[in-house]
Amino acid sequence: MICRRLASADHLQKLEFVMSFPIPTILLSDARRMIERSIAAARALDVLCSIAVVDSSRHLLSFIRQDGALAGSAVLAIDKAFTAHIFNNRTDALNALAQPGPELYGIQHSHGGRVVVFGGAFPSGSKGRRSAQLA
Repeated sequence: MICRRLASADHLQKLEFVMSFPIPTILLSDARRMIERSIAAARALDVLCSIAVVDSSRHLLSFIRQDGALAGSAVLAIDKAFTAHIFNNRTDALNALAQPGPELYGIQHSHGGRVVVFGGAFPSGSKGRRSAQLA
């Protein structure tokens, strides 16, 4: 049984060693503020959109799709946030590098097709915590 094996002293020492290194991440409260600022920006531009925030492990932390936003924008928002995070770059900047010729040509086909290389997502930092946000 896994629980019993992990309970052995040797495994607990290894577990404590792994857990002693904090992974910088973003808090849900930070993500909610990012969402609110993004909603305000979308209203100012008079557009409806989906907004996603991923944490330092690239997992979705917060998401919203505004009333009337295209249903297909939901997955795009999440994947754009993922892309900005894994490449630590704006997705519009990656677009130029993903064209024929530059060094990242075809990058949009990596990571199981999750990489999105058109504008709208950017890496964001908050008090030493790293995340990605779609605005």
